Amino acid sequence: MRPTDRLFEIIQILRGARAPVIAARLAEQLEVSVRTIYRDISTLQSMRIPVAGEPGIGYVLQRGYDLPPINFDIEEAEAISVGLSMLARTGDAGLKQAAARAARKLNAATPLSEALLTSSWGAPDLDLLPEIRAAIREERALQIVYADDAGSLTRRKVLPIALIYYAEVAVLAAWCRLRKDFRHFRPDRMHECTSLDERFEGDGGSLRRAWEESRSTDPAANRLAGQKSNSTKTG
Repeated sequence: MRPTDRLFEIIQILRGARAPVIAARLAEQLEVSVRTIYRDISTLQSMRIPVAGEPGIGYVLQRGYDLPPINFDIEEAEAISVGLSMLARTGDAGLKQAAARAARKLNAATPLSEALLTSSWGAPDLDLLPEIRAAIREERALQIVYADDAGSLTRRKVLPIALIYYAEVAVLAAWCRLRKDFRHFRPDRMHECTSLDERFEGDGGSLRRAWEESRSTDPAANRLAGQKSNSTKTG
């Protein structure tokens, strides 16, 4: 998390707290050290954000301080709230943490219904999903060791272009250098996944468009969710 985002999160946590929040609790929620929280509190105070308190006692945000409102109506806010809570079903720990942060921001700006609940049942957590999303975002090649349906392993270099979240599994769409074609890979079958220095900067959009076109004409792609196949095209 960027330092500026962390400062915003501290404000959000303090705004929603009914009692002083100790630095250790802030550190646990934001996954940083207590020393980092002390520095962040000092930074906020130097910016004239009305944070009061001291180490060992806790911190509060004084009344009268507010942030610009988010202009969602109640239907929009409830739709977003349900969507954020359903991210718990993706198996992507990074997305779940981001969803929790976004929900706090939304809840601070718009009253939400407490009667809208979602099941957390879904795909198992996979630590490599945030790395895959980063590679897609940065248009960076991945080196993977992948197991097919029979358990045979192959080492492949792929250009990741999209991540599809189904009910029970996530699927990576990528251009496979080994097969010289688009392939779909289940991250839970990746024995290794390493980001490379090789970039395909500027080509991600055109690759996605070509993948979408090939997907629309490939009947196997439409069965991917039901079969949880390791790739749209095997071999």
